[in-house]
Amino acid sequence: MARELAHPDITSVSLDTVLAALADPIRREIITQLSTGHNDQACIAFELPVSKSTSTHHFRVLREAGLITQRYEGTAILNTLRCADMESRFPGLLGAVIKAECRTRGRAASVPADAVHGQQ
Repeated sequence: MARELAHPDITSVSLDTVLAALADPIRREIITQLSTGHNDQACIAFELPVSKSTSTHHFRVLREAGLITQRYEGTAILNTLRCADMESRFPGLLGAVIKAECRTRGRAASVPADAVHGQQ
């Protein structure tokens, strides 16, 4: 039997919870890496300056805030941004955060098309 992780229904996700999750620079780094990579990135694919247990905590916070989905594939946990869900709930927010984070880190922004409502 496959293990499943709980994900909040997007209609129950609050702006306060999303902003609290995005307030941490490690979690913004995860979101940015997910936006510039491919879908379904394994947790081990992220080079984060924290321990494995702390990394696991950050991924859990993002999942519980409704920003990512996680699913098991074998022993790996694969992560995907919930771009369309976040765009429907908080138009423009995710795209703006990703663009700002990329600008702060001196990177070219690669914002997913479904996370750029109203952005130029």
